[in-house]
Amino acid sequence: MDKVLSGKVAVVTGAAGAIGYGICEVLLENGAVVVATDLAGEKLDAFAQDLDALAPGQSTGIAMDVTSPEAVGSALDQVYAKYGRLDIVIHNAGIAYVSKIVDMDVARFQLLEKVNVDGTLVVLKEAGKRMIDKGVGGDIVVMSTKNVPSPSAGFGAYSATKAACHQLGRIASVEFAPHDIRVNMVAPDAVFSEGKYKSGLWDLVGQDRMKSRGMTETELHDYYRQRNLLKSSVTGRHVGNAVLYFVSRQSPTTGSTIPVDGGLPDATPR
Repeated sequence: MDKVLSGKVAVVTGAAGAIGYGICEVLLENGAVVVATDLAGEKLDAFAQDLDALAPGQSTGIAMDVTSPEAVGSALDQVYAKYGRLDIVIHNAGIAYVSKIVDMDVARFQLLEKVNVDGTLVVLKEAGKRMIDKGVGGDIVVMSTKNVPSPSAGFGAYSATKAACHQLGRIASVEFAPHDIRVNMVAPDAVFSEGKYKSGLWDLVGQDRMKSRGMTETELHDYYRQRNLLKSSVTGRHVGNAVLYFVSRQSPTTGSTIPVDGGLPDATPR
């Protein structure tokens, strides 16, 4: 019996982490062939092995630097050469930096611009022009964040660059719609881990947050759970389920955002 994504081929950028694992897991369970991409190295190799254990022969790993048009173009061409199609692109790659504005290192800010903004443009451009050329439509989901509508102190670099990332997704939804390519956003918050994979963002900020609030890691997780309306612990699988809603085309929707945060009134998209 076919599953909802049977026959579809999906590329996930920045895959080798908590949110990426949750997304890949949900896509595989629903029948998609998954191409997990990330920077070359042992982390990606181990991640690809874990995905193959979930669904043998249904996934592969390809090294890709989202800031390089040549690298992204080459990786996508490999996907077409191997599978003959590309139906879904989940742009999850991104990095963070914690600093107050008065202390901010401009070079570090520019690195976030390179990955979070330039990387989004490159992925949208390279995937979009190939999908348009093939003429069979497709779905792109850009990973946004609750920090776009509701930024936090110390998160200026991340919030600003992810806001640009989000806006590029919205513009792509307008430009790609005539080609039946839908572009939507998912905005998670407080995703600490999925299975054995921890969030790179929380690896970066966790110690600072625990120290500033005088909390253990468990207490910090509970703090974020208690602050949302549903008192929910948000997981990578929850993010994957939101992605699935869009890429399975359960409604005629493009240019939209699903928050995956347990309910944060200040972060409701406006």
